[in-house]
Amino acid sequence: MISPNELFSVSGKTAVITGGTRGIGFDMAMALVSNGATVFVSSRKENAVASAVEELAKHGTAYGFAADLGTVEGAKLLADFVSSKTDKVDILVNNAGATWGATLEEFPEEGWDKVMNVNLKGPFFLTQKMLPLLKEAASKEQPAKIINVASVEGMRAGQMETYSYGASKSALIHLTEHLALQLAGRNITVNAIAPGPFATKMMAGTIQMAGEDTIAGMVPLKRLGQSEDLYAMVLYLGSPASNYVTGQTIALGGGLGTVA
Repeated sequence: MISPNELFSVSGKTAVITGGTRGIGFDMAMALVSNGATVFVSSRKENAVASAVEELAKHGTAYGFAADLGTVEGAKLLADFVSSKTDKVDILVNNAGATWGATLEEFPEEGWDKVMNVNLKGPFFLTQKMLPLLKEAASKEQPAKIINVASVEGMRAGQMETYSYGASKSALIHLTEHLALQLAGRNITVNAIAPGPFATKMMAGTIQMAGEDTIAGMVPLKRLGQSEDLYAMVLYLGSPASNYVTGQTIALGGGLGTVA
């Protein structure tokens, strides 16, 4: 019988994590590299990439590349960089994200387009550009894995006036299902994580405005998400433990998006 260590192992895997220099993305990169995976992280800022790679490299092999993944050109540049270092990608984590808040009367086109480009267009075109590397890693016995980072805001209407954010994440959940159907025959699974509130840089403004206790009070489990919650999820979805799971969105919000 296979042991839990083997079942949840990512040792020897190659993983790409967008938005992997801070917050949720960095936590997932740390979980993977600390358990034997080679990781590539990206973000728009070169100094953030360099700092993250320096920290990740203390635990294993890590590379970084600065790219704007809200553009097709940025997706191609990242895929080309990864291709220069490896001939396969076992795990692609589409985590890079953006948000924008404004009243309905004042919400700008710029805020709509920026969020949609990063949160929806980016994952689609990076998946497209990474397909050759994913197919090289994929087999019936050991599928390659795509993990999209959605949000509980994409599972139900939120109270914040972040209109393009919730819409983009809802669309990403649908895209996850569509890609899962299309890629199953190529031995690539596609699943999504839908986080609730975590104490990340993206959430910092909301937490400061509303207060951490108020935000935590909205969660049925009455707390914000912790790094360990992400470690467990990415190891599950990136390892053989999830080989027979595809097209699913798993809410990681302490009950938000599912019971509240």
